Amino acid sequence: MMQERAFVQMIDEAAEYVRGCCKAAQCELPTTGIVLGSGLGGLAERIAKPLTIPYSTIPHFKQSTATGHKGNLIVGTLGGEPMVAMQGRFHYYEGYSMQEVTMPVRVMAKLGVATLYVSNAAGGMNPAFKVGDLMVITDHINFMPNPLIGANLDDFGVRFPDMTEVYSRRLRQRAHRIAEARGVVLHEGVYVAETGPSYETLAEYRMYSLMGGDAVGMSTTPEVIVARHCGLEVFGISIITNQANDLRDGARNDGDDVVAAAQAATQTLSGLIEAMIADHTNI
Repeated sequence: MMQERAFVQMIDEAAEYVRGCCKAAQCELPTTGIVLGSGLGGLAERIAKPLTIPYSTIPHFKQSTATGHKGNLIVGTLGGEPMVAMQGRFHYYEGYSMQEVTMPVRVMAKLGVATLYVSNAAGGMNPAFKVGDLMVITDHINFMPNPLIGANLDDFGVRFPDMTEVYSRRLRQRAHRIAEARGVVLHEGVYVAETGPSYETLAEYRMYSLMGGDAVGMSTTPEVIVARHCGLEVFGISIITNQANDLRDGARNDGDDVVAAAQAATQTLSGLIEAMIADHTNI
């Protein structure tokens, strides 16, 4: 109980600091949150009246060490809505605990965020996918430690949260409607999350594919599980940055190539998410 109370106090202190920064800058508190994955920090450039808060200044926040993750919390408006974006996430493979990895999501919930958009770079296992494609996440298979292990944080949610519809069907339908109007092709699929930082072996790719996975990565599910525990509505999308289904003839996975592929798709994905946030229809 003492550990639980101490962690909740840390979340409260971080949220209070961000809330104070917003008040000083006369920024409206966010109702929408975005987690920007590898190479996707460019979406931050679309945020109007941005307030940039470095992670290093926020109490109890960790530092993002992954390539392409700048390490800022940005508050402003996107699509006319008050929002907060993580310009870089924390990963389990960086040596952080699951509580540390997912703490920003709980801070967002404390600030009043009700909807969370998450993005990532992923290896495509579905043979229909190619590098640069976008995959709307319909479900996930999680091979990371569950971030809810330990004493339940009753301030945020119930002990056994339902996970039958992790990724909002309503938001997925909205994404497809907007993408179709823009001539953007969206795939759908199941995201497999494993710890990394090593890329998967060929045998692991085959196993994940046989289990029903369409793309694989090293993030996202911890944040999403915590978001659902907090009662947030979630939309997830992957940029297919390498073809895990076609590692032949000496081809190899390369971190720099992954970031480059993610950056190449940033403009399309950024426009899609901005339009989704601006859309106030029920579907």
